[in-house]
Amino acid sequence: MLCRLIGLFGVLLYVTGFLLLSTGRIDSSRPGYFALIFIAATCVLISLCVDFNMSSALIQLFYITMSMGAIILRLRRRRGMNDLFETDPAG
Repeated sequence: MLCRLIGLFGVLLYVTGFLLLSTGRIDSSRPGYFALIFIAATCVLISLCVDFNMSSALIQLFYITMSMGAIILRLRRRRGMNDLFETDPAG
């Protein structure tokens, strides 16, 4: 029962993320959106421990993988942008 509730929470996170993205309340160029999708996919994947479905498990693994990649890229990009604005104290 707990796994199913976790899965329903994941669905709620997916829907909330899409609603926030659609209404401009969250920006997909920032890591937060992808963190939300990562958590949602993880929750749904947990629920699949009770009622396994290969297709659903594969799509959740895809979302987890792509979300992690997007978070890493955006954090690296942010770090790179910070490097552009730093001044060299020696120069």
